Order: sequence, then structure tokens, then C-alpha cells
Amino acid sequence: MTTELEPWQWDEPTWRGHVERVRAGERLVPPSWPGGARCAVAISFDPDHETIPLRDGETRPGKLSQGEYGSRVAAPKVLALLAEYGVPASFFMPAVSALLHPEEVAAYVEGGHEVAVHGWIHERNLLLARDDELDLTGRAIEVLERLSGVRPVGIRTPSWDFSDTTLDIIEELGLRYDSSLMADDEPYELVADGRRTGVVEIPVEWIRDDAPYLMMERYAALRPYTPPRALLEIWRDEFDAAYVEGGLFQLTLHPHVIGHRSRLVVLRELLGHITAFEGVWCATHAQVAEVARAQLTPDAEAPS
Repeated sequence: MTTELEPWQWDEPTWRGHVERVRAGERLVPPSWPGGARCAVAISFDPDHETIPLRDGETRPGKLSQGEYGSRVAAPKVLALLAEYGVPASFFMPAVSALLHPEEVAAYVEGGHEVAVHGWIHERNLLLARDDELDLTGRAIEVLERLSGVRPVGIRTPSWDFSDTTLDIIEELGLRYDSSLMADDEPYELVADGRRTGVVEIPVEWIRDDAPYLMMERYAALRPYTPPRALLEIWRDEFDAAYVEGGLFQLTLHPHVIGHRSRLVVLRELLGHITAFEGVWCATHAQVAEVARAQLTPDAEAPS
């Protein structure tokens, strides 16, 4: 017989404790962005490649080939498009993807882009014990540092899952920013049980992610019902509003999703729209995080 209470039976300290475990603190938007820019743009890619099927124990060639497309075909096209428009990006790469495609990591670095943490094998960290999550994240940092030559400073958790101990692990490993949570449109400081951490959050949102619109699962109900060109309208409106507000436009893409011919058209037109504006600062997530960190009030316990 279970004695666990239902949520409607929780007392106030219980439900309030859950809510306060990880919370949005100070909003970290500068009066103006570097160079006097009115708006910041942070484009990111998650080169998950073969790790999604591997994480789920799927080892047959079909799904693995979809991931291989992401590295073999899509990533080079993405890099060429970013170079054409002079836009730096952040690549949140699972360590197993990096080990499978070390030449891709080198190409990101050579192109002036950031390589950041995205788990070991795109594991589901909500199912992990703390020690396992810490071990996998630590090993992922070591792999990316070895292959890129630069120690990563930021993390995006796989699937944006954030366990009860993820923030503790981020602090313990000395990471300076996270990009997995959704409490604001603008960068903010993460607060843990009422304690300032100095860790910057570069918030994400499913609206600004290609996967929910374009993913396909053969044996489930998941289908890409949204025409790719509809995403251009959504993301253009998101950017335009960020520009008016003087804030941040952040976007999350996946090479194996956005990197097909009919979909790269959307990214090309979006980059053309963004770069046609005056006063737009295109930067990596790490660069945005450092500008945001400079806005912290002095008593923040910022990681060194």
C-alpha cells in the first residue's frame, strides 16, 4: 500500500518547494547589445545525428541512416549557409555524435562557431541517478574539449529535460550558462532554492525549434503537419518582435531536420531577413551569455 500523497493533497511547503527548486531570477538584458546593436540573435543547432536511435537501443540501419544524413549532407550545407551570411552559431553536440564525426567538430571550430554540451548519447537525464548524470556530463565535456580544443562553457540538456540535480551538476562542473529552460524570452539568472547561482539561462521554446513542426515517426502518430514555409512566418515574427523590444531572438535547429532541400530554403530566407536589418548582433550562445553575465548585480555568486 502506497503512502505517497497525490499533488492535490500536498501542503504548501511541498508544492512551493517543487516550484522554487529552479527558478528564474534577474533578467539580464543590456541597455544595448555590443556595437550599439538593438537586437541580439543566437542561432543554434543540435547535431544529434545517430544518438537519438542509439539512446533508445535502436541499432538497425534505417533510423541510423537518418542521423547519418545530418552529418553527411546537412551539416556541410548548414555551415556553408552560415558562412554566406556571416552568422556565427552554437552547436550543442552529444559526445557520441562528436566521436562518430570528429571532422564535423573541427569544421564547426574552423568556421568560428561554438561547440557546447548536449549530453553523452542524448540520454534521458530524468531517468538517471545524480552520479550517472554527473559522470555522463563530465565525460561529454572532456570529449568535446579534446576534439574541439576548447573547453565548453555551456550546456543544453538532451530534449531540454532538466532533472532535480541538473543545476547542481552545471555548477559543480563549472559551466557558465544553460540553454534548456523556458521562463523568459530574454537571458536570466538561474536561482536554486532561493539562492543566486550566477549561471545564465539562454531560454529556449518549442515555438523556436524545428523538431516539433517537422519530425516524422513511422510507427507512431508523429507527422510533419506544418509546411516548412510556415515556419518562416513564425520565426520571422519572433525575430521582428525581439527587434522591436531590443531583446534576444534565439532559435534551435537540428541538421537532420532542417537540412533537407525544401527546408534549407526557410533558413536561407530567415537569415536573409535578419541580416537585412541594421543594428543586429549575431552571436554564439556563449557570447550572449557573457554579455548577460555582465548585467548581474554585484552580489551574484557567479561561477569563476
